[in-house]
Amino acid sequence: MCGRYAFFSPREALERLFGVAGAPLVESRYNIAPTQFVPVVRTDSDDVRRLAMLYWGLIPSWAREKSIGARMINARSETARDKPSFRVAYRRRRCLVLASGYYEWRKTAGGKQPYFIRLASGEPFGMAGLWESWLERPGEPPLESCTILTAAPAAAIAFIHDRMPVILPGALHARWLDRALAEADDVDALVAARPEPELTATAVSRAVNNARNEGPDLIAPERVPPGGI
Repeated sequence: MCGRYAFFSPREALERLFGVAGAPLVESRYNIAPTQFVPVVRTDSDDVRRLAMLYWGLIPSWAREKSIGARMINARSETARDKPSFRVAYRRRRCLVLASGYYEWRKTAGGKQPYFIRLASGEPFGMAGLWESWLERPGEPPLESCTILTAAPAAAIAFIHDRMPVILPGALHARWLDRALAEADDVDALVAARPEPELTATAVSRAVNNARNEGPDLIAPERVPPGGI
């Protein structure tokens, strides 16, 4: 799964890697948590890529309460096409959730050890996301929310956890964001076609466990004591 991540990329990377022209400055964040607003890239009705800040935790259009979103921060890529909460967005409302790396916790004898996982290149990346629009009351602006697709882990990080976010390389961004891609089988094929990313994992401080903690110190390598791995 993906329950905490970071994004601290400069504006030029949004243009170079994600094709967003004139993107606004996005605040660097090192401990992004569910129910916060997160940066995503999606295409508008004119097929132009735009940056948007969406609520992390997908709220289906038919939901009665906003609180359902806290339970829908991730969607399994293998079943999203069939789940009532995700199946329409899987076909019609896809986005890239922007990240510089994400955190995952490994169970050890000394407790859960957090790791910061990122591309070996150090570049930011796009996680395959879905988004929805939810209206709580007539006359109020809708709340737009998102979820992150997950899949089996890459070999390099399988020792940490049995799931990871679906990371899409730049070559697949256009197809993922293509509003004309509306058949579930075709979306499935695109997810299956992604190459396994080259990832590195670094043990970091347990300070990341507290969502109130912020700053680059959270991704600094930390020595894991003997027996802790």
